[in-house]
Formats: sequence, C-alpha cells, structure tokens
Amino acid sequence: MTQDRQEQVATSLTDAVGAEIGAFLAPVDAELARRYPGDPGTRQPVHTVYVPGDAFTAGTLRSWGDQALAALDEHAPDAASFADAIGLDPALAEDVYGRVRSKLEREPVEDLRVDFEDGYGNRPDAEEDETAARAARLIAEAYRDGTAAPCMGIRMKCLEAAVRDRGIRTLDIFLTGLAEAGPLPAGLALTLPKVSCPEQVTALVRLLEAFEEARGLEPGRLGFEIQIETSQAVLGADGTATVARMIRAAAGRATGLHYGTFDYSACLGVSAAHQASDHPAADHAKAVMQVAAAGTGVRLSDGSTNVLPAGPTAQVHAAWRLHHRLTRRALARAYYQGWDMHPGHLPTRYAAVFAFYREGFEQDAARLARYVARTAGDVMDEPATAKALAGHLLRGLDCGALDLAEVARASGLTRAGLEGFASPRRGGPVASAR
Repeated sequence: MTQDRQEQVATSLTDAVGAEIGAFLAPVDAELARRYPGDPGTRQPVHTVYVPGDAFTAGTLRSWGDQALAALDEHAPDAASFADAIGLDPALAEDVYGRVRSKLEREPVEDLRVDFEDGYGNRPDAEEDETAARAARLIAEAYRDGTAAPCMGIRMKCLEAAVRDRGIRTLDIFLTGLAEAGPLPAGLALTLPKVSCPEQVTALVRLLEAFEEARGLEPGRLGFEIQIETSQAVLGADGTATVARMIRAAAGRATGLHYGTFDYSACLGVSAAHQASDHPAADHAKAVMQVAAAGTGVRLSDGSTNVLPAGPTAQVHAAWRLHHRLTRRALARAYYQGWDMHPGHLPTRYAAVFAFYREGFEQDAARLARYVARTAGDVMDEPATAKALAGHLLRGLDCGALDLAEVARASGLTRAGLEGFASPRRGGPVASAR
C-alpha cells in the first residue's frame, strides 16, 4: 500500500491561544534559564590538593610531583607491579602507568588550595597576615612565570562568629595582594568552609561585591566554592534542602560544592573508624548536593581519604588500593573531582581517572560518531546521551587521559565539535589550557 495521499491538516486553536500560553510561560522560561544555565564548559580539575598556609612555598607543586614519582619508583617501579598493587586492568597497565608518570612530571597538581582553616589552625594575627600576603605573592609569581597549576587559591576560615573577622581579613589580604600584582588569574579559586546557612553565603557575596567595587573589578568577577561539612547544610530545620538555597544565595558566584568527609561524618556522630567517603551518610549528602546542583553550573567535588600511602610497601599498596577504589567509585557516581591530602595519593588519583576515561573510550567515541551520522547501532541514543558522551571525551582530554588525535579518529569530531555537543558554554580560559 502506497502512502501517496496528501493529508488534510486541520487545527482548532487560534494563534492567539499559543501567544497567550507563550506570554504566560515567558517569565518561567527566563527564570529557568537564569537558575539552570548548564555546565560552564570550562575545564574541571580532577582533584584539589590542600596545603597548609605555612607549608606552601614556590616549590610545592614540583615537590608533590617529585614525591609522587619517588613513591612509584620505590613501591611500583613498573606498570605490572603498579597494576597488581591497585587492581588495575592489565590490558590498560602500560598505557595508564606511562600517562601517570608523564602527568606527574608535567602537571602534578591540577588544583591547589592554600589552607588557612583546619590545616593551618589558629595563629597570631601578625603571622596569618604575613602568610596570607606571602600566598598571594607566590601564586601571582607562579601564574606570571608559567609554573602555576591550572587552578589555585585559598581556603579561608569560615564565617562562624568565633573566626569570622580573621577569615575576612585573610581573604582581603590575599585578594589585595593578587590584585596589586596584576590582573587576577583566570584559575583563581576561593573556598568557604563549614557553611551551615544561606546567610553565610550571602555574607560572602557581599564581601566580594565590596572588594570588586574597591578594586574597580568587573561585577561578578569573583566566585567561590561552598564546602558542605555540616548536617544543617544538607537539611534545614524546616525540612528543605539547605544546599539548594545556598546555591541561590550565591547569586551566580558559586562554582562548586565540596563535600567534607570528616567534618560531616563527625557532625552526624559517625565514629572515627567509619568516617569515609563511601559511608551511607556520605552518599546521602552527596546525592542531595548532586540534585541541588544539577543544571546550575555548580560542580561537585567528593571528599578525601585520610589513609596515607606511607611506610613499608605493603602499607603503601593497601592505602593505594583504598584510594584507587574510592576514586573509581566517585567517578562512576559523577563526582569528577575529589580531595588529595598527600603526594602519595597522586599516582592512584591519576591512575583511576585515566583508566576511567580510557575504558570503553573507543566504544563511546564510535557511539557518538553513529549519533552524529544518524546511523544505526546497538543502542538508540538521544541528544542528552550525545551530550554526555561528548562531555566524557572532553573530560578525558582535559586531564590527559585521552589524546586529541585518537579522539578525532574515533569520533570524527574536532575538539570544537565535541564542545558543541557537550555545552555551548565551553571554551573558557581554563578549558583551553591544554
């Protein structure tokens, strides 16, 4: 039976009805676009390294890389021993091990935060003043001479009453030092810890507005990360998700939500032996964070493990296996960033990340190519899946797990083509750092 009959198309509604519906929903459209702009498209670091303010020097980044390489030399001098130690797929061992060593030599740290909170503690005011000024000078010099990590900044003290004035002063000294050294670096990152209520977020917004006005900066230039370390940050007394209200209170300045493994666990009464990023309490908090942040452009970071890869080889291998497992677990749950507390964590951070992006890379790239060509395959994909596939490949490119030539060969797309599928907002200064 042929379908050559031309159908008669009829409607019952006038154009005025559609116009009325459009006018009714226009404010909602605008509000949704404002609240949920999507991923910013810039490169997200795979981890954040925290270094106490008094321990931070011009050689910190290189020192972390050298210590990580020395740990490999001592405890896993070849691909096979490293794969056996952490449970890495032997088929990926040579490639991943080589990439890990190259990464540690070239770019050992992707994101560094000079810590003025728990890692630094309470010091005499004159000492913290000087440390904050030195951190600004060293970070400005690192960006100027090309030795900086893609992202660098500070974690200030929180805005609770006991340390509020000290936190504000440290932030002011640090930002003033950076501003006087030249234009603020594109990778500048600020972290506000122990946030319990939206009003504390609003307070930091006002501080940053005042600083921008005082220094003649573009309004909105300064953003910040919110650390989720208290139960009140996840669920408020009124039963609402406080973290969602915090994102709104940030007025577009929030760049990330960072989970604080140990403070949050302790807040809930979890015993020290069971405080870990895979505890059910941690999973609940991060699930709430994930839903609250979805579509807002605010990114997630998992917490850390406090089991350090130090001591004899058997002990180092045990710590590596734990860190590798937790990192892989987080990646599978779409927490693409985490904290690292020790140089010995870097080999397993990068091994887990590189293997995650290399496993199935060919299949993912081919799947995206089929979607682009509209050809049949064993999976029927939708635009949202194509977006996820392109974003996955871009994350792999950004961290060094994948090479542009192999991605282009397998997917048929240039980086610009991938960015077009992943997000129209991609291509900021950090995203183009490679």
